[in-house]
Amino acid sequence: MEPNEAPLSTSPSSFNFSQQRHFYLAVDRLQFKMETLVDLLGMAGRLRCLPIVVCCSTRDELDAVCSALSSLSHITIAALYSDLAEAERARVLARFRQATMRWNKQATVEHGDAGETEKEEEKSHLIVVTDVCLPLVNSGESPISARVLINYELPTKKETYMRRMATCLAADGIVINMVVGGEVVTLKSIEESSGLLIAEMPINIFEML
Repeated sequence: MEPNEAPLSTSPSSFNFSQQRHFYLAVDRLQFKMETLVDLLGMAGRLRCLPIVVCCSTRDELDAVCSALSSLSHITIAALYSDLAEAERARVLARFRQATMRWNKQATVEHGDAGETEKEEEKSHLIVVTDVCLPLVNSGESPISARVLINYELPTKKETYMRRMATCLAADGIVINMVVGGEVVTLKSIEESSGLLIAEMPINIFEML
């Protein structure tokens, strides 16, 4: 399904949201949420060079996500957090942008299954980030243009949702919102206030990339 293409006043004027696709993935219980994320990235990581961002609201959740995903050998994982040295932050962002360029270069060929490749340049590349450490576009940092943005923790405010999109997601990227229980109400509020269409995630979502 296509999202609403109406102008969004909260987005930067130079950013085009019209081609992005937004989905939600409902998780029955909170204790299954991390396991679901690992399974999801286990599938996504089979695509060579796929650039992915996972957004968390807190440092504790960021640490938990990084720990849980460390077992996925086919994905290169980095994190952006508040006490990260400025030089290391720049290196993390630069490496991710290189990954997005590799993905874009192969966009015209069939991605296929990467198998158990050990080549670093062929692995999917993932950044886990908290809201306070998103790329600082207003301060001169460039957006990182991931192909897939996963909201592991759903933001409570539309403005935060839109900022994640503007700083982390390619103009034709996919957003996957993980929701548990009452978060469906929050998601519906974001959908209605932003003019976006957030559909249930299809089983074959990674065939859409």
